[in-house]
Amino acid sequence: MTHQELPSYDQAPAGALRFNTDSRKLEVYCGGPVGFGTTTITGAWYQIDSFSPDTATGGTRAVMAGRYNAGSQNDIDYVNVETTGNAIDFGDLLETSYLVSGAASRTRGLFFPGLTNPGTPSFYNRINYITIASTGSVADFGDTIGTSGRNSNSACGNSTRALYSRGYLSGATIINTIEYVTIAELGDTVDFGDLTQARQASAALSSSTRGVWGGGSTPSEGTGSIFIDFVTISTLGNAADFGDLIDGNRREFCAASNSTRGLFMGGSGPGDNNTVQYITISTTGNAVDFGDLNNGFELGAPGASPTRIIHAGGTTPLSNVIDYFTIATTGNAVDFGDRTVEGYGAGGCSNGHGGL
Repeated sequence: MTHQELPSYDQAPAGALRFNTDSRKLEVYCGGPVGFGTTTITGAWYQIDSFSPDTATGGTRAVMAGRYNAGSQNDIDYVNVETTGNAIDFGDLLETSYLVSGAASRTRGLFFPGLTNPGTPSFYNRINYITIASTGSVADFGDTIGTSGRNSNSACGNSTRALYSRGYLSGATIINTIEYVTIAELGDTVDFGDLTQARQASAALSSSTRGVWGGGSTPSEGTGSIFIDFVTISTLGNAADFGDLIDGNRREFCAASNSTRGLFMGGSGPGDNNTVQYITISTTGNAVDFGDLNNGFELGAPGASPTRIIHAGGTTPLSNVIDYFTIATTGNAVDFGDRTVEGYGAGGCSNGHGGL
């Protein structure tokens, strides 16, 4: 809220409000009226202006970071979710990386570590962060727990905390650990609790109160999970059962939400899948069919505003296509535009998702 001092047209009690028919603005009276030890008016009317946080970027900005295309890459690009059109270059991650996951507040986006070299896997545990309203600047946020790198994790959060499941560790170990950071403070992750089962390549989404994980590969190689788990973001503790996905072999997919509905999009199992399913976050229960992506994709990058969800890139084949859905309705995807690059395994976040 900003204030502009205006002439003192008349006296009024401090804190009084009025609508100025000349300026067509709401005004508040600050100061004291005549009679409080003075014969003159000591206050003034101030104009009240308000704005949406989205105006800082012209709307909700979704940012996609990292990818795989003939090797791991460090590209970051972004779109305005409320419009349609092609992505714009944002900058570069500190590492070439894919199988990345993202979470964000309204101002800061975090990208949790992925994998750098698929042939001879190279893991790392550094968290990158960006200021969403600007472009170009990427910095070190902190490290995940332990020295073992990890990939195929999934992240979500609200305006205060970012949570992520650790997924697949170097050494071919799949675990169920959830870690968290306070987004406004740089530092290393802290243990939050555990998912109901160990899994990698799951998908995560959130409201302001709940973090939700669905699907993923279990320690039985090649087997996807049907389970959906949830936690209360403001407290620490283990996840509880939310319900089930439509099918029991879903992994390598992505998810996003507004404050009410969460969508799980695409993935593998069986094959590259174009199915989109949704949940109502405030309740518990099984997922319901929402519609279809324009193609069957694995490992796309998500983003969300209060009204739309996007799905960007993926495989197979390698793609730069961005689809979008209107969250309040059900139905198939509509073409949004293209990423600046092709590839799969990018992490996605936005400054207008359901956790905010």
